[in-house]
Amino acid sequence: MNQLASIADTTAGQAELLGRYGDVMMNTFGAPKRVFVRGEGVHVWDADGKRYLDLLSGIAVNALGHAHPTVLAAITSQLSTLGHVSNFFATPSQIALAEKLAAIATVNSPELPAKVFFTNSGTEANEAAFKATRLTGRRRIVAMEGSFHGRTMGALAITSSEKYRKPFEPLPGDVVFVPFGDVEALRAAVDQTVAAVVLEPVQGENGVIPAPDGYLAAAREITTQQGALLWVDEVQTGMGRCGSWLAHTPSGITADLVTMAKGLGNGFPIGACIATGRAAELFTPGSHGTTFGGNPVAAIAGLAVFGVIERDGLLEHVTQAGEHLAEQVMALGHPAIKQVRGRGLLRGIVLADERAAATNEALLEAGFITNAPRSDVLRIAPPLITSSEQLDSFVSALPAALDAAAPSGNGRG
Repeated sequence: MNQLASIADTTAGQAELLGRYGDVMMNTFGAPKRVFVRGEGVHVWDADGKRYLDLLSGIAVNALGHAHPTVLAAITSQLSTLGHVSNFFATPSQIALAEKLAAIATVNSPELPAKVFFTNSGTEANEAAFKATRLTGRRRIVAMEGSFHGRTMGALAITSSEKYRKPFEPLPGDVVFVPFGDVEALRAAVDQTVAAVVLEPVQGENGVIPAPDGYLAAAREITTQQGALLWVDEVQTGMGRCGSWLAHTPSGITADLVTMAKGLGNGFPIGACIATGRAAELFTPGSHGTTFGGNPVAAIAGLAVFGVIERDGLLEHVTQAGEHLAEQVMALGHPAIKQVRGRGLLRGIVLADERAAATNEALLEAGFITNAPRSDVLRIAPPLITSSEQLDSFVSALPAALDAAAPSGNGRG
């Protein structure tokens, strides 16, 4: 371990490392706020030794926290046995994980076939789904205002944010954006020229906005009527984040395409595009490919995550912990807090003004990692193992952070 630490130079201080970062890293993310060197459970430590409660989990990635012993043991064992074989060959872990994913994608329609294409990330999963829609013989895609699906060209084409899209236009595809949650707007946009409707059950980057009740069922009905595919992006919401394996299945529907990543590997890069029913037959040999997708180490990581969530009853815990967090935040009665929205342990604390970024900074100084996807929203997406007591410590620190971030002259309001 000491030898590995010296290779990575983890003994350098934060100021030195941040300076070196700027010298060698492309400026795509701006200056990092901290340099982290170690994680355990729900905590991480920076290069100066300060500990933080990780309430973002790498943007909903570290579902079981950091250095989870079961995942670590599975990865270590697999890597010491067989690390990579390419997709000319198969491995038991790849097949077993695909079976798990097929089962959760068809829980509402177990008679349907389901097939999986493995990737290394969520945006790659969405690229695969995008290509699959082209094989229907149609080209048009209906996407949602406020959506985020990734930064590669295809995923960006179905992402609505102008600031992300504009520098790279023209983007591929014939994409139409409609207001998220508006059934009549969706119905008007979908006809027999549409290949697919793509949506998130909860729009994470738009400030944690859940689909309204009945919207997913309406989207399923509309797409079925017009012969279009329903494509549900579960990259952020899947793997128990919202209290069920997939956030859309409690609505009773079955999607034609489901994309996943983030929490699936607990930090090990893996994504998946799951196709059900007729969509499962769209890809044929040579129509898509990947070098690393579905490698045995990534697949065993996914299986380990499934196993721990099942063994420890984390789906129920996520539901209870998320409700507890929302109740405790609202119980503060702070005038800057308007509401808490979201599901499970994907929550958005909606503020009365645009102090989210400054509150996020104040929380970081206090030892809490959160995120501000919108100027008036704090995003909370902690590891699924986070306890109510740990969430309470954040709630206790929140009023002071809000006050420190108050616009000049506003005080607590």
